[in-house]
Amino acid sequence: MKSTKNRYSANSCRQDSNSETNEEENGELCPGFKDVDAFVKYGLGAVLSATKASAGLPQAGDEYDFYRSFPGFQEFCESQGDGLLHCMSQIMQHHGCRSHVRDQNKLTGLEERFDLVVDSNDVILERAGILLDEADGVNRNQQPVMPAGFQPPKIVVSSWNRKGPGSGSRSETFRLLHAKNVTRPQLKFKERIDNSNTPFIPKIFIKPNARKPLPAYFTNKQIRKERPEDLDVPAALADLIHQQRTQEHVDDMFAHPYQYELDHLSTQEKLLSKPEPQMYKPMAETKFSFIDSLEDLVALNEKLCKLSEFAVDLEHHSYRSFLGLTCLMQISTREEDFIIDTLELRSEMYILNEAFTDPSIVKVFHGADSDIEWLQRDFGLYVVNLFDTHQASRALNLARHSLDHLLKHFCSVDSDKRYQLADWRIRPLPDEMVQYARTDTHYLLYIYDCVKVQLLDFNHSQPGLLQSVWNKSKDISLKKYVKPIYTEESYLELQRKQKKSLNTQQLTAFRLLFAWRDKLARQEDESTGFVLPTHMMNKISEELPKEPQGIIACCNPVPPLVRQQVNELHLLVQQAREMPLLKAEIAAQKTKGLTPIKKPEVMLFGPHDTSRVSESDLLHLSPGELPVKQGMLFSEDEHKMDIDVQKTSGLLAPAKITLFQEVETKDAQKSLSVAQMKARQITESFQNPFRMYLPSKDVHVNKNAKFDPSSKIFEISKRWKLQSIEQQQKEMEAKKKAKEEAKEQARKATEERNKAKQSYQESLQNVVTVRQQAAESAKSGGKKRERVDGEVGELTPKPSKKLMKSAEKPQKTEATPQESFKPFDYSQSDLKVFAGTKSKDSTQFDPNRQDEGFKKKKFPKGQKNNSAAGNRSMSFLAGKSDRGFRHNWPKR
Repeated sequence: MKSTKNRYSANSCRQDSNSETNEEENGELCPGFKDVDAFVKYGLGAVLSATKASAGLPQAGDEYDFYRSFPGFQEFCESQGDGLLHCMSQIMQHHGCRSHVRDQNKLTGLEERFDLVVDSNDVILERAGILLDEADGVNRNQQPVMPAGFQPPKIVVSSWNRKGPGSGSRSETFRLLHAKNVTRPQLKFKERIDNSNTPFIPKIFIKPNARKPLPAYFTNKQIRKERPEDLDVPAALADLIHQQRTQEHVDDMFAHPYQYELDHLSTQEKLLSKPEPQMYKPMAETKFSFIDSLEDLVALNEKLCKLSEFAVDLEHHSYRSFLGLTCLMQISTREEDFIIDTLELRSEMYILNEAFTDPSIVKVFHGADSDIEWLQRDFGLYVVNLFDTHQASRALNLARHSLDHLLKHFCSVDSDKRYQLADWRIRPLPDEMVQYARTDTHYLLYIYDCVKVQLLDFNHSQPGLLQSVWNKSKDISLKKYVKPIYTEESYLELQRKQKKSLNTQQLTAFRLLFAWRDKLARQEDESTGFVLPTHMMNKISEELPKEPQGIIACCNPVPPLVRQQVNELHLLVQQAREMPLLKAEIAAQKTKGLTPIKKPEVMLFGPHDTSRVSESDLLHLSPGELPVKQGMLFSEDEHKMDIDVQKTSGLLAPAKITLFQEVETKDAQKSLSVAQMKARQITESFQNPFRMYLPSKDVHVNKNAKFDPSSKIFEISKRWKLQSIEQQQKEMEAKKKAKEEAKEQARKATEERNKAKQSYQESLQNVVTVRQQAAESAKSGGKKRERVDGEVGELTPKPSKKLMKSAEKPQKTEATPQESFKPFDYSQSDLKVFAGTKSKDSTQFDPNRQDEGFKKKKFPKGQKNNSAAGNRSMSFLAGKSDRGFRHNWPKR
């Protein structure tokens, strides 16, 4: 019985163990691996070991060739290579790729295999990425969600990405939620937006909670009506003109209306004490109201006036408006959430000034720098007693200071920032955008309590740190909205940010395009980025297209207004191309944010340093009173420097090299030969390429051009003067006159030369040549021609070879042809006549013979030249003796 029991128990244990193993096998991901982590760990180790083994293989080269010479190593490599290729082909087949790795041509097999591996890797990695995205909850094939109210087919009004359910991943895609079919809300405004190039004037006309009354300029509406002559100009410009005429209320126009109240605002003691954080309600349980009527807005203002604090945030749109539009205002209390349609109630939003300017009510913002300006610009709203949680986050030195981080840190709420770039002009608002807008203020009051507690704890319950946050928040509420004003130098700041060097043509095109973009954006009430983005403007300025199609080619995609105004842009580019092509050095100017140029204090500089002072600035004085002028490369006070000149002795004369300079007089210029005149014309035709940069004297420069920013002289500098067009024309006329005079002189010289040749040829017509005389003497009887000695001191000049040749030519033409040709009998002629006095030189080379370049000394008959024997003679040239048997070789 015991044995049977033991067997039964053993069998039962075996069955249990088998069942457990089967369960384990059934629960495994793949054979041998329990889960994905075990498989990944094993695979990573295998990859590392394979990589390490491959690094230990012999490298290609002498070492590999040496191992390859052994048959065993060669067979091993081939077998292992075939195994690897087989494994790779199986992996490729599994993923549906081409897998013919082994069957390749011997010549191109390696390249084809490499291409197959690259293609397979791309396919495998792409599939892995898709699977990882699906694991993170991102579905690429999901259709975009359309907001309610817009159901036309084939038109997607807006699109955004939904976050996968239950996924805590942060890898989300942000898209610009743009509404193409939204009507422009500017058309519904009661007051037209003032985009004129004039300063901003506050819109306030009622001042609640005032400790100092509002100036009479804003309260008295008759001031604006008493200007019938200004009806044709915008209201803001008319106000400015009227104030400049009367010089009244100028300070009140541009002052902060609540400056006095904010300066005298003192923080209450309860605001500096440690509060008890009041927990927020869930968003689903909180009452929500969307306000788009005047009655609801008045009721909201009454509710806010009874509270001690409320949170505020704004949603802004700036792409389809020049100044920008405030589209939504979110207000949250401890009990309710409100969203105000500020596009619908734009002209009635001033009602909230009663609650916003109440010093007993705390207005909690996050990052209120821009919100304060938008409230002033669009609604005339001002904030008194502001608390900025962004400044509190900075005081606490948190990791990040965004609202997203504060929500995660204090409330453990993940904010959905996919709608941060959405177009908030969409009406009606989709539910997703409403939820996003509520999130910005729903938790802000609880964060306000938490940061106050941490500020006091951080400073050991002392209110100093908390008081600093209140002070910084008050400084933010004192900010005033400043309207963008266009000036002729506005483009310089944007051009400096690009950090690109432009020549004069490119800089002119950039300036003209910048002005055109600003003007059109103000007229159409569009942003400058919508009219012409900055990167496209840079592209057009750099390329300077010659045709309108080139302008369109520089823009991708082409903005609509650029396509409409392409001809006007083409004219601007052509105007820029007409500028002289120079490298533009923008002169440093005394503008905002730029430090003025400091004048050097050193008075001494070298006389050759012409970069500091031009020749036109030098005073021609006597040596006793030579002033030393303090020069500047880009000086703006040129007229002042001419007045304040210190009389100190020093070098002032400009350096000039006069070694090769010949002083020519009028007589010398007239006596120049034709070759010299040609040489002068050639040298005058070459111009110095740096002439425009050199200091020039007596240059005509218009005084107005020095101070005109649009002129070339102002852009380059005042001291580096360009030659004017008039002077260039004068130089061209002078050159033309010089050329005509040179041609006239050359013509006269050729006429005189031709006359001289003709007279000389006429004089040689009756002269008998030596050959003819010899022929005549032979005919007469063979008598030798006797030489007639002339008188003492009478020498006949030998005609030059050129003249002889010129004389022979007309002689041949004028000679009459003989009746019959008779050959000359040279046997009867005396050949000594043609021998001459030329000495017979041997054809062999004689090293002791004098060089042909020197004149040979003639010796009378009977006297020999014994210089070779070492005798000295007075007629022998000095330094040419052959003493010491030194051979005097001929010169090359």
